[in-house]
Order: sequence, then C-alpha cells, then structure tokens
Amino acid sequence: MPVKEIQELLNSHHVKFAAIPHSTAFTAQEIAAKAHVPGKELAKTVIVKIDGTMAMAVVPANYQIDFERLREATGANKVELAMEEEFKYNFPECEIGAMPPFGNLYNMDTYVAESLAEDENICFNAGSHHELIKLAYKDWEHIVHPQMLKFSVIRH
Repeated sequence: MPVKEIQELLNSHHVKFAAIPHSTAFTAQEIAAKAHVPGKELAKTVIVKIDGTMAMAVVPANYQIDFERLREATGANKVELAMEEEFKYNFPECEIGAMPPFGNLYNMDTYVAESLAEDENICFNAGSHHELIKLAYKDWEHIVHPQMLKFSVIRH
C-alpha cells in the first residue's frame, strides 16, 4: 500500500497525520535518526508465522520481539520469524522491509507490543524506505484494531 493509498485511508477516517520524508534508510534505528523521530515512536512491522499463519508483530524501533513471550501470549504452539521470500508477494506495492502496520488491509492478524502504546504518537514506514507517516496512536489503533500483547524487550 503506497503512501498515497495510506493517506487516502487516513483521510477517509478523518485522521490528522503528517508525512515525513527522509533520506533512504533501511534499519528502524537508522530511519528514526534520519527522520528525527524518537525510536520508541517508530513502529517496526515484523512479519511472523504463528502456527504457520502469517501475522504482523508491531514493536517500537528500539525494541525487539521476544518470540517465546509472543508464543505464550497468543497461545500458539510455534512462533517464528517469516522469511522475506515467504511474504514479499503479500505486499507487491511495498518495498521489502517497509510494510505499513495495517494487517487488517492484508488479511493478517496484527499484534502490537504494549510498549508502543506508551506514546501519544506512532510513526511507520509508508511502503517505502524514504517516507514515514506520523499520527496519533489512538487513531491508528481505531483503524487497525490490533491485539495488544506484552511481547517486546528493549534492544541492547
């Protein structure tokens, strides 16, 4: 879902947002630095397999997923990181690694780390490695309806 479509979706929900262009960056921490956004506000979308089904796990840039906690929180038998080859065709209009955290638009469950909800705002890749969207966390939550769980730990 390219930037324009995300903006149209947000406009259709009467959500205030800002588009933040930045020089090309690939890692969440690098993006946060180049876009001058706190790492705890930048949502990193990670594609995982929960009992073999693709899902989105959304965590702050300065956190990482604790896969055992995510497994326990979802009641799954197995949770693992999905490989790019397994999911890249699910997001044909997005650059790999820049998927926006809208699992509802891609027929995927969306799990959000409760640590991301601690801030008023959320920023995320808008389908590319050179632009972010920033909006109120509550607005994002209202559109996506993620399942909030405790499954992230601060990255060291």
